Amino acid sequence: MNAESLSVVLAGGGTAGHISPLLAIAAAVRDVRPDARLLAVGTPAGMETRLVPAAGLELATISRVPFPRKPSLDLLRLPVRLAGAVKQAGKILEDAQADVLVGVGGYVCTPLYLAAWQRKIPIVIHEANTRAGLANKVGARFSRHVAVAFAGTKLRGARHVGMPMRKEVSGLDRPGSRRAARELLGLDQDRPTLIVTGGSSGAQSINRTIAASLEALAQAGIQTLHITGRGKSVLGADGKPLAADGYRQVEYVDGMETIYAAADLLLGRAGAATVCETAAVGVPAVFVPLPIGNGEQALNAAGQVAAGGALTVDDAAFTPGWVGREIIPLLSDPARLAKMASSAEALGIRNADRRMADLVLEAVCK
Repeated sequence: MNAESLSVVLAGGGTAGHISPLLAIAAAVRDVRPDARLLAVGTPAGMETRLVPAAGLELATISRVPFPRKPSLDLLRLPVRLAGAVKQAGKILEDAQADVLVGVGGYVCTPLYLAAWQRKIPIVIHEANTRAGLANKVGARFSRHVAVAFAGTKLRGARHVGMPMRKEVSGLDRPGSRRAARELLGLDQDRPTLIVTGGSSGAQSINRTIAASLEALAQAGIQTLHITGRGKSVLGADGKPLAADGYRQVEYVDGMETIYAAADLLLGRAGAATVCETAAVGVPAVFVPLPIGNGEQALNAAGQVAAGGALTVDDAAFTPGWVGREIIPLLSDPARLAKMASSAEALGIRNADRRMADLVLEAVCK
């Protein structure tokens, strides 16, 4: 370790699912070691180019090297591209005088893991999903400090620490924050409240079903806040944003802690962060796992569903009829919602960021 201060390089990017835990880990490391020098590494085209500097963290970039799944020209070019990225990664680690590398997954991580291994720099890994990504499977071969958000994740040498999250979320007092959150979001204080979100990019199939369910929700006395996703406003026949009694739509809300505090029930996809955050703060949830990809979203939600803190429904089965049969009765049953909230919170982990910071220090000291 450098005599002056601890130098930590954090690698990850591409999506908010990688960047959010990276930023939470960085903040926790800074809490326990205010002298630490922190550097994030991503690719030039990922969301990290916006989110990392906005969080006050320095960002370096290397070339993006995707791993083709099928024989192709890109597969033939892979060795040269990977070697180039590893060289870039090595220079970044050397310039930073890195004492430890923390990786959270994504294309950027494999070259960093290889470069760190070549230089005998300790590697700490966090895997957010139940089904581990390729980069972290590779990195786990070079590390004795591997952590996962979900207990069921199969990754070599993994410890279950939970999902690092922003302190505004992990420290949320839902009952104490509810009134202020509803006021901020323009919601009635006393009506049962459904909040729908498809994530920052929205979810068109969820949007369509909710739009077709507004009359039934309103008749049941339920108010709905619909976060449609940027550029995905739900339009009525007149071409204007859809309007109905007890219904409000916005494209985006800054700060999920406000959503969690205001909601009696959250409806959305089963991204790792959403599943872990709703559990940590005790929000009853209905998850509609993304129907494409490797099925990881359904796996992410499985533990919370088994514990009684959430429901899941296949994307194709999420229809106005299902809303009428399942969501409306649920929102009309405060006792059941309270039981779900308690079950979710019993499963949740609020201090994963600190656990990861401790793991970083452990890696450096061994």
